[in-house]
Amino acid sequence: MPFFRIPRLHLVELEDLSWFPGTLRDLATDYLQFVEDRLRFHEPVIPVLTDLLARAETDRLIDLCSGGVGPWLGLERDLRGAGVPVQVTLTDKYPHLQAFQRAADASGGRIDHSVAPIDAMDVPADLSGVRTLFNSFHHFRPSAARRVLQNAVDAKQPIAIFEIPDRTLFSLLSILLFSPLAVLFSTPLIRPFRWKRLLFTYPVPAVPFTCVWDGTVSQLRAYTTEELLELGRSVDREGYLWASGRSRIRETPLHMTYLTGFPRGVGTPP
Repeated sequence: MPFFRIPRLHLVELEDLSWFPGTLRDLATDYLQFVEDRLRFHEPVIPVLTDLLARAETDRLIDLCSGGVGPWLGLERDLRGAGVPVQVTLTDKYPHLQAFQRAADASGGRIDHSVAPIDAMDVPADLSGVRTLFNSFHHFRPSAARRVLQNAVDAKQPIAIFEIPDRTLFSLLSILLFSPLAVLFSTPLIRPFRWKRLLFTYPVPAVPFTCVWDGTVSQLRAYTTEELLELGRSVDREGYLWASGRSRIRETPLHMTYLTGFPRGVGTPP
């Protein structure tokens, strides 16, 4: 049993608000991207995605709610190194186009992106492939989360959801105690260099506040493995194979929680 599980509270994350300044949203997602790039939180994802891609007989991944690119620079490289080359399309309701383009350039075109805003609850039919969401599913209330899953089911597309936020007292205290210091110490190292990053971190600490607030709310919004599985089965019990689990991230106290859904009778049997 995870340490001190607490009730789910769907509070408001600042980055979800349409009026929230785009500059601050991009600076905050840049910080999250920096942390992912350095700590390689994506390692437990590799076997799950490898299995889904093989069963779907595709190399195409459609990433929803991509934020500042998420794990994809390292994850695409590691999948390729494991003999699983993929083509990734990044999408978001509020696309961070500068970050998306940097990922496209750095990957040699193996990562591309949609310029148009994409809603995870209404993905265009021409975006076919294994759908992924990284650390973003908790943004959706249960009713909206079902719409995300239902949209994948209606399109008969596999879907994989991965979440580090964890609704425990340990995770909540970790964010409150360590996140402000992490933002302050990381900011000078984040590239590309931007004066706005320094301005809104030190004299005006809007970025640390955003990261602490949204990080705290993310923990409170997180779904357990049982809740994720029930969400999947509430959408489709017969036509899809649903699986959820929890994998430890190397030798850290952190875990990756996941939900996968795969249409029965499509591709290679599990």
